[in-house]
Amino acid sequence: MSKIAIVTGSSRGIGKATVIRLAEDGCEIVVNYKNSEKQAMQVIETIKAKGRSAIAVKADVSQWTQAKNLIDRTVETFGRLDILVNNAGIYERANLDKLTPEDWDKRIATNLSSMFYCTKAALPFLKKVGWGRIINISSQIGFKGTNHGTEYATSKAGIIGFTRAVAQELCKFNVTVNAIAPGAVDTDILAGDSLERKKERAREIPMGRLGKPEDVATVVSFLTSQEADWITGATIHVNGGSIMY
Repeated sequence: MSKIAIVTGSSRGIGKATVIRLAEDGCEIVVNYKNSEKQAMQVIETIKAKGRSAIAVKADVSQWTQAKNLIDRTVETFGRLDILVNNAGIYERANLDKLTPEDWDKRIATNLSSMFYCTKAALPFLKKVGWGRIINISSQIGFKGTNHGTEYATSKAGIIGFTRAVAQELCKFNVTVNAIAPGAVDTDILAGDSLERKKERAREIPMGRLGKPEDVATVVSFLTSQEADWITGATIHVNGGSIMY
């Protein structure tokens, strides 16, 4: 039986690469987006061309009611839920003295609270199936920090604690919970960088290149597989050697 997978924030970047890879693995897919409907529908067409079923659900997962609706729509459509990839996030550079309380609340809600909302809404269905995979996308910045994104570093570090705690709770239901901490991946987050800055970033990485969204999607694929059945509460660093733990 095909697995049913939701990837939040999957109209572009790492999320897009992930839904395409999971479709190639044989999953039926729910593409989640907040604003990028055209891009989401293009992803749907790519997935259908691979012979898999897919729907697109608009939801701002930083809001509880919308996150719950995303999960409910999935189960209404496919009858079950097996895989949840909490990927949605925002990164807007700001020094602490320029960061407003409203900025803080918005970014913590999008990057961290969304994982709680989606996981909580998905939990009854994962328990019912008696098998599940939850993968949370963190960042190397959650480990090493940054000088222009306190709220981003805080949210991404919080994901690690969330992952470890929820992993312990869900073991008895045969649901694994893991995190991935990407390094500098060439997505929209780096769109403001000049070509020279991107080359400079690549030179700072021991393996000599920026990451690709597919580098992260490959690890998601592994963590959702039966081969990863005894891995839970872990964080896998995908960063070309930028930091090593």
